[in-house]
Amino acid sequence: MKVTGDLKENQTSIQQYRLIDLPKITDPRGNLTFVEANKHIPFEIKRVFYVYDVPIGAERAGHAHRKLQEFLVAISGSFDVKINDGYQEKKYHMSCSHSGLYLDSMIWCKIDNFSPGAVCMVLASDFYDESDYYRNYKDFIKAIKGRG
Repeated sequence: MKVTGDLKENQTSIQQYRLIDLPKITDPRGNLTFVEANKHIPFEIKRVFYVYDVPIGAERAGHAHRKLQEFLVAISGSFDVKINDGYQEKKYHMSCSHSGLYLDSMIWCKIDNFSPGAVCMVLASDFYDESDYYRNYKDFIKAIKGRG
């Protein structure tokens, strides 16, 4: 299952990325939202991490993954996610705890503009592997343009 809209499976476009609404169960005692692998997001969840206590003006991410897929949710507060496929860039303002942003592999991602108390939860398709990262934007662009 890929979140690609009308794109062919091997074709990439920044336009294929969008916020995905998650189930929201409203109750007077408090709301509940959940995420199910291969149902709400198109991968099995192998790792969960969250980013918090980000100083004002700081940036997080600033990398791309060769194979890893991610799903980002603003659990608390807000932040901006800027994604780049090597050809176009798009920005999302994340501020809703019952929707998230799906990121496939080979997408450069930068997160900034964290509000005080913001928490960014990330669901990942695999365990941490440093060799899966592009940490240099020029290397990422070379890999994208070399795909042909």
